Parts: sequence; C-alpha cells; structure tokens
Amino acid sequence: MMKQFKSPPDAGEMKDRVWTNAKPDGGGNAADACFVGEAIRRARLARNLTQEELGALVGVKRSQISKLEKGASVITLPTMSKVFKALGVSSATLDLGTDGKVALW
Repeated sequence: MMKQFKSPPDAGEMKDRVWTNAKPDGGGNAADACFVGEAIRRARLARNLTQEELGALVGVKRSQISKLEKGASVITLPTMSKVFKALGVSSATLDLGTDGKVALW
C-alpha cells in the first residue's frame, strides 16, 4: 500500500503560523516573530538606541521597529538583515539540523 503524505501548508498559512500572532509562551519554535522581535529589542537597548534611531539606521519609521519588536509585523530576510547589521550583527546562519547550516547574510 502506498503511503500518503499530507500536503504542506500553503505559503500564506505558513506565514500566519510562524510570523504573526506569535506568543513567547505559546510553545512555538524559535523563529516566532516575538522571539525575533525580542532579540531586536534586547540588541537595540544594549546599544542604547531608541526605536526612532534604529529606524533611521535601517531606513524605516519608528512605528515599523515597534511592530517588529512586538511580533506584530512580518519580517523579511532583507529587513532582518538590515536591522541586525545596524545593531552590529555582521552575519547569521539558519540551522537546518541534519541538513546543515545556511548563511543568511
């Protein structure tokens, strides 16, 4: 008998699951927007930057930095790269477990 596979979620469903309405205590994975947002917030505060100052470095408004920090906005890899580079993080990798690692920037 042929094994049936469940089809993967569509991109919109996956985006909603991973990047929006994430809760830090929700038991989700580390890619949840709240965890990324909290990392942005901690790094920004460690460098004594306001949201407005970080926004100016990245080229976005303060309100966008606020949304990113709260996990209320989808963050693309190019935006994530700009934000973290502005915060002094020069490179990042995505750990794919047994499949290895991928350089993000």
